[in-house]
Amino acid sequence: MKKYKEYILITFGSALVALAIQLFFVPNQIAPGGVSGIGLVLNSVTPQVSVSTYVIILNVILFLLAFRLLGGGFGFKTIYASFSLSIIMWIIENIIRPENITDDLMLASILGILLLGTGLGIVFNQDASTGGTDILAKILNKYTHLSMGLSMTIIDLIVVVLVAFFFGLERGLYAGLATFLNGIVINRVVGGFNEKKQVFIITSDKEDVKSFIVNDIQRGATIFSGEGGFSGAENHVIYTVLSTKEFVHLKMYLREHHPDSFVTVSSTTEVLGQGFSMPKKTVAKQH
Repeated sequence: MKKYKEYILITFGSALVALAIQLFFVPNQIAPGGVSGIGLVLNSVTPQVSVSTYVIILNVILFLLAFRLLGGGFGFKTIYASFSLSIIMWIIENIIRPENITDDLMLASILGILLLGTGLGIVFNQDASTGGTDILAKILNKYTHLSMGLSMTIIDLIVVVLVAFFFGLERGLYAGLATFLNGIVINRVVGGFNEKKQVFIITSDKEDVKSFIVNDIQRGATIFSGEGGFSGAENHVIYTVLSTKEFVHLKMYLREHHPDSFVTVSSTTEVLGQGFSMPKKTVAKQH
């Protein structure tokens, strides 16, 4: 069932990406980098070949190139996501044939990025990608020793320059803006699905605070011994990881019962262990 769920989510994410490209980017000649952007540029040169067809051809070439230069290090989920995107794009373009929703370039860019970034974020959360520029970036990374992030930026910038050359400076600027915003939306989606609060509490009453975290919130906690830098007094540092809702619960408790506690909070997007990547143990409340 877990595998079925993963592939359903990959398909859904790929569908969102395909909708963004076919409903907002292709009709307005905006390309936020990637293979779809290259396909859009090629389509302007040879319009008899559709963007979706170019995306399929480019993905086949890139995967063959990847297996030749990088070996078979690409998972089946990435191959599935890549060709799901290509096929859904082809269906939308040749069977559904939607009309252009808006001619407003700013509106098209914003709505397209919201769909595109959300779709890619969903796919990335299933440990897959839609291929394309990821493959080119890995090849650049292997043979030029550039980082993956820099390699992807270079490739996307090349696509943006091509868009500006073939479709004009204005659309090139929108493509650059879309590329930038796409990264923000992807990070927000990926982080938002997994974001937790990492909390450090400095308090002199460790037992009471620990008891609340363990018994009321039912989360684990780690306690460190500490010493005040100014006062020299002994205190304790309690470390725990909570969901946003659980943290609000803790914050209200500390504000009411331990207002002198010193608390620092930071966000984390990956937590492995009991209660997060493994089932949470139920702790009987003490009375």
